[in-house]
Amino acid sequence: MRERLNWLVLAASVVATAACLWLASHTPWWGALLAATAFAFLNNVPFALMHESVHGVGAATPRRNYVLGLFAGWMFPTSFSMQKTAHLGHHVRNRTDRELYDYYLPSESRLVRNLWLYGGNLFGLYWFCIPLSNVLYLLAPPLYRSEWFVNRIAPAMGFGPYVRDLAQLAPGKVWLEVASAFAYQGVVWWALDLSWPGWLLSHWVFALHWSALQYVDHAWSARDVVNGAWDLKVSAPARWLALNYHYHLAHHRHPQVPWTRLPELATRDLQPSFWQVYWSLWRNGVQPAPPMGAPANWSLLAPAKEKP
Repeated sequence: MRERLNWLVLAASVVATAACLWLASHTPWWGALLAATAFAFLNNVPFALMHESVHGVGAATPRRNYVLGLFAGWMFPTSFSMQKTAHLGHHVRNRTDRELYDYYLPSESRLVRNLWLYGGNLFGLYWFCIPLSNVLYLLAPPLYRSEWFVNRIAPAMGFGPYVRDLAQLAPGKVWLEVASAFAYQGVVWWALDLSWPGWLLSHWVFALHWSALQYVDHAWSARDVVNGAWDLKVSAPARWLALNYHYHLAHHRHPQVPWTRLPELATRDLQPSFWQVYWSLWRNGVQPAPPMGAPANWSLLAPAKEKP
């Protein structure tokens, strides 16, 4: 029953996102902006389904689970195998020195870390790095997997541990997944007669939403691999379209639980809102890192006049 729901939700998201992209390309600016805003939320659906498949709970069998994740990855677009490796690595590195975007270490430049935070998470460049790096993989797999890119370029952009893991994947399989993802995007572009402004606007607004969400659900939380996340308060429609992704602490504590069961496992107290954490990142920028094991820093979530 849950697998059938996932396939139906994926099919509905294909139609809904295609409609948004068409409207963004074929309507006046105000219609394009409305369509792009809708796309920003609706394109979270396939991402959330890919996330389910990453944890092996998207479908009942490994083969169908892979296919679901592969198809959902086409809409992002990315390689499912790359996303799986990166996300499982996140569960291992969460809130450690190798994965902090709200804090900076004594050996790090605060300016550089703020560039990562504001440019990557808050201005949406984090999402753009993924399809662009996939283009590099498609055109030059040896370059992507080279020591120069893995040990020099990726760390400078804040993705060192991730790219190091991705470079170990079987290149043939990853290449085919990336190629099929871009082929899907090309078919959608051709079938809907999309325009560059409409496509770019839609994906930039999606990038703003998606890139922020990837760290709003962790920022200022406890420096703990498992408990370093939030169950965020958001509007019901936003939570539904993200398939309960905002219940991120529940997910980190129970990564093998499907999205349909996360509400029953989420904390009912000490839930900051999405906007509370989001604006705190703009307001504070990166802060000196507390030691591993430090509790959540609630003082950074409050405006200055409300801080104790």
